[in-house]
Amino acid sequence: MSGYTKRLAAAALLLALAACSTTDIASVEEPPAAPLTGQTNDPAPGFENVKAGSEEDFILNVGRRVYFTQDSAKLDTVAMTTLDNQAAWLSRNPSWQIKLQGFADDSGSEAKMKTLSQQRADAVMTYLVSKGVDAGRMWAKGYGADREVRDCTERSCKVQNRRVVANLRTERDAT
Repeated sequence: MSGYTKRLAAAALLLALAACSTTDIASVEEPPAAPLTGQTNDPAPGFENVKAGSEEDFILNVGRRVYFTQDSAKLDTVAMTTLDNQAAWLSRNPSWQIKLQGFADDSGSEAKMKTLSQQRADAVMTYLVSKGVDAGRMWAKGYGADREVRDCTERSCKVQNRRVVANLRTERDAT
């Protein structure tokens, strides 16, 4: 047999074997689709069991910090959105009390920072009251430049220190 004839016989044998196959392509089932992950409303990995109305729920799903521009206690639209969410959550969870802790990392003296941080905490409290949260459930304390998130000089870093943090409490503590 010549090389051409051998190749032709091998090809014919392969075609014959392929024709004998019992697999019908149309009857092959697709594997089941993997469940979709990463959906917007999926809990973050490790937080699947966060109980609604818990402190973890508040921190993860509502947000407890609002930020301010330099030398200001004025709430911007981002802060108001967070506070709207806090007010709604607090309305659904009336057993919680809330301590509003104000901080400043702005220009000026220590006394000015203390005053500004108190004004920030008071602004948050006033806003929450305007959204229906009972003032008796809240108290505000300004800490000035104490408890910095970061000690830095860059503007993008310092803004992290210009904040009010809402901390949930089961009972009122000393301010």
